[in-house]
Amino acid sequence: MTRTFWVGGNWKMNGSVASIKDLATTFNAGKTPSDVEVVIGAPYVYIPLLADTLRKDWAVAGENCYVHATGAYTGEISPEMLADVGAKWVILGHSERRHILNESSEFTAQKVVKALAAGLKVALCVGELLEEREAGTTQVVVNTQLDAVVSAVSESDWANIVIAYEPVWAIGTGKVASPEQAQEVHAAIREYLKAAVSPKVAEETRIAYGGSVGGKNCKELAQKPDVDGFLVGGASLKPEFLDIVNATQ
Repeated sequence: MTRTFWVGGNWKMNGSVASIKDLATTFNAGKTPSDVEVVIGAPYVYIPLLADTLRKDWAVAGENCYVHATGAYTGEISPEMLADVGAKWVILGHSERRHILNESSEFTAQKVVKALAAGLKVALCVGELLEEREAGTTQVVVNTQLDAVVSAVSESDWANIVIAYEPVWAIGTGKVASPEQAQEVHAAIREYLKAAVSPKVAEETRIAYGGSVGGKNCKELAQKPDVDGFLVGGASLKPEFLDIVNATQ
């Protein structure tokens, strides 16, 4: 089957009203293929602005959510709230939340369940630290991160999940996994899904690559058979993001 190419932007803790209006204007004027799905993750406070100003063939994502719809959880945002202000997706399990904020794979899986129940689609991030790659445990780490989600969701839920493989050592460092390294891990993730969930889910689930993706390396990465898109950090805050959206052209 042909999997629809998926390109996500993750603005992280960046942006202002003025810069977002400028970026939306740039992105809205860009010529992009109709067969590529594009999602922009923005800080909570800017989601309504982005949802209102961004081109309607692109979607908006939250960068995180909590595991309850309402309640006494000061500072948290529920998936229902994200949906209420225009988000269609949410990014969960990003390495910055796993390693800076010490969020476990089990907690991430709880968030995935709640987000899907609220009608959001999920970009689920997985990936290894440099020392884990050097120790040869990349796939053990990635599979363990996926195990928690596999145990928590149904087979049909995977239609609304994109896996984003992001080697932590390549995020924002300028270092990029080679196309061969990316393909190796993506193919292994697909084999994992085949055994842990089903051959159908393995075949249909999109696996995006993230980690210093830019206009110069995106086309070569996009040619790999198991690279179904990108999750883009810094470059998604620049006009260069349009080049990445067009990587398959």
